[in-house]
Amino acid sequence: MKAIAFDAPGGPEVLQIHELPPPTPAPGEVLIRVQAAAVSPTDTMRRAGARTSDKPGPFVPGMDAAGVIEAINEDTETGLQVGDEVMAFIVPNGSHGAYAERIAVCAESVVRTPRGTSLTEASTLPMNGLTARLALDTLNLPKGSVLAVTGAAGTLGGYVIQLAKAEGLTVVADAAQDDEALVKSAGADLVLPRGEHYADKIRSEYPDGVDGIVDAAVQVDQIVPAAKDHASVITIRGAQGERERGVTLRSIWVTDYDRQQAKLDALRHQVEDGVLTLRVAEVLPKENAAEAHRRMEAGGVRGRLVLEFGDLPQASR
Repeated sequence: MKAIAFDAPGGPEVLQIHELPPPTPAPGEVLIRVQAAAVSPTDTMRRAGARTSDKPGPFVPGMDAAGVIEAINEDTETGLQVGDEVMAFIVPNGSHGAYAERIAVCAESVVRTPRGTSLTEASTLPMNGLTARLALDTLNLPKGSVLAVTGAAGTLGGYVIQLAKAEGLTVVADAAQDDEALVKSAGADLVLPRGEHYADKIRSEYPDGVDGIVDAAVQVDQIVPAAKDHASVITIRGAQGERERGVTLRSIWVTDYDRQQAKLDALRHQVEDGVLTLRVAEVLPKENAAEAHRRMEAGGVRGRLVLEFGDLPQASR
């Protein structure tokens, strides 16, 4: 089968088409014929060398895939069936990653795609949706609390806003002028200019600070002043520990929600119910993976770039 992979870390140009043996689903697994794989910052970080130094190549990136179930191991207990259109959360490991024509995945990391969505759209949900879910679960703020979000125009930030609003939180979000309408459409109650003075602007609106923060833009210590005393800031790149006034940075890792099928399926239902909006920036052929990585690293992409691995139905069921 064809996969997009790299033999050694480097720039986007290291991504090449590789011919790899097709996987066989082990007990507990299903085989997916991938038709769409979303491109995310975690993919570019892995290509640049994150979590690859102690493993042999080739390395296949990708944590989000959508496609059709082609086979199910006879010892796999699942309600899924061959022919189902599905989306999957994938933890890359060596040549195991979403940028491939076929991938064997634990059935507990796979759910059907939301009704009325294309496989392209569905591929944008698993990793970032589960990250947003984990962030809010970790904060565990009661209804009526005030949540601040950085990176609100991005895919993760948008999911955080929409999930938070569904749970009765008041959301303060950042945005560049060109992104203000987008962030408001996600449901943010207050949109403030992004940048180094974002925390000061939050304090001008909430003098005591906000009850919690999801730092999707990796501002880390710059955003701490916006938090109430002893509040928590969710970080996504490993920053953690106590800061001034008892404010705590709490690092989350989406891999903690691997095989959490019920959580992924709940996100599916929230798409169907209109709570979550799936945003595709552009679909590119798999051969253009390097271009997709260059554009992702350049910034400014709104929605997800998606790599195409087959003929994509326009909508499922």
